[in-house]
Amino acid sequence: MKEQLAQIREAALAAVAAAEDSAAIEELRVRFLGKKGEVSAILKSLGSLSAEERPKMGQLANEVRADIESAITDKKAELGKAALAARLESEKIDITMPSKKTSIGGLHPLNTVLADMIDIFQSMGFDVVDGPEVETDYYNFEALNIPADHPARDMQDTFYLGENILLRTQTSAAQIRTMKDRKPPIRIVCPGRVFRADEVDATHSPVFHQMEGLVVDKGITMCDLKGVLEQFAHEIYGPETKVKFRPSFFPFTEPSVEVDVTCSECGGKGCRVCKGSGWIEILGAGMVHPNVLRACGIDPEVYSGFAFGIGLDRLTTTRYKISDIRLLFENDKRFLEQF
Repeated sequence: MKEQLAQIREAALAAVAAAEDSAAIEELRVRFLGKKGEVSAILKSLGSLSAEERPKMGQLANEVRADIESAITDKKAELGKAALAARLESEKIDITMPSKKTSIGGLHPLNTVLADMIDIFQSMGFDVVDGPEVETDYYNFEALNIPADHPARDMQDTFYLGENILLRTQTSAAQIRTMKDRKPPIRIVCPGRVFRADEVDATHSPVFHQMEGLVVDKGITMCDLKGVLEQFAHEIYGPETKVKFRPSFFPFTEPSVEVDVTCSECGGKGCRVCKGSGWIEILGAGMVHPNVLRACGIDPEVYSGFAFGIGLDRLTTTRYKISDIRLLFENDKRFLEQF
């Protein structure tokens, strides 16, 4: 038995020394030290020895077990250290190499122009208000002097969600809500998304953006409207910009006008952008119709006001000389990086 233990010790230490990974070490542990291992088998057979030999063989068997356990522990540590060194070598980072370039985003051109517009109107004393994008027929049409049988409804191809529920076609609905909630004097702008069932092309989109403005007070005239819009045009396009007012029709204003500015591309000389006219239309405006004031509980004999609506998308394309409105909605990084 003594010779058998010596052979087990020699075989185990040699096998542990030659092991190449932790899986092999575990197999050797089970083989020599497990419940059915070779050392355990020797210990179970001690009962067959004489009383004098039993203690000596038991002590020797325990020494062999301890030697094998120590060898396994040392080998595990050695393999772990080697594995760590290999991992550090394979995953090391060359800190002298340039780091990855970090790009910083910016505002979308629509948001840039919107922020500029808000700054301009706030500097003139306007408040900024908001309204729901899903509106009722009353706020979007009826209260704006556009009853159900009015031909002006044909000008706005509307997305209806129900009998009297729709996606707003203009932010004027927020003006109605404001006039019903506040008493004059009122001076507000209402920016936001609007929706119309338009075919998508270079100048049209079913989703676009507006900023509408409203002033209601005693003694408000067309001169006040002209002064505000001229100041706005000069702030957006430059002090050299000329402004032209043309008679037009809107059911919620009377009188109504279309507002043109000198073409930013040619400076008013005439080009393909302005179709040779030298002018570009940027907004519609007019004096608030008395019927609209009455619908909001405001006496038109005491108060008057003006309103205007600016297409944010068109203003952005003319300001940055963008030829196709669809570029604003495609989220193409190559396009957006220019701004």
